[in-house]
Amino acid sequence: MSEPERRRPAGALEGEVLAALWAADGPLTPAEVRDELGGDLAYTTVMTALTRLHEKGSVRREKAGRAFAYTPVLDEAGTTAARMRELLDSGDGREAVLTRFVGSLSGEEERFLADLLSEGRDEEVGTP
Repeated sequence: MSEPERRRPAGALEGEVLAALWAADGPLTPAEVRDELGGDLAYTTVMTALTRLHEKGSVRREKAGRAFAYTPVLDEAGTTAARMRELLDSGDGREAVLTRFVGSLSGEEERFLADLLSEGRDEEVGTP
């Protein structure tokens, strides 16, 4: 099977499309996204990915001639955080998932997370 015919893992194309949009200086049309991705994809494939991202609220679109131009709603970190939230909300065993996630962190990552949580608690209680 040639490279363009290989199936991507679920969500991979949407991730590539978002990466192209993040790297752009402004909104991109489907044709421009296709060019940024190497041009080996069908226009309709790129359009489908953009439509799905729009339906999920990951990108916004504005009319640009006969097409739409797309802009990401969140930056890469925001999108990753939203995906993590979706995954956490999608199943049972939230505590087990969080426990395993925290258990997979390095010591430095644990300290950073603890600092973030402490700052959040201070803000909730009104502590400076």
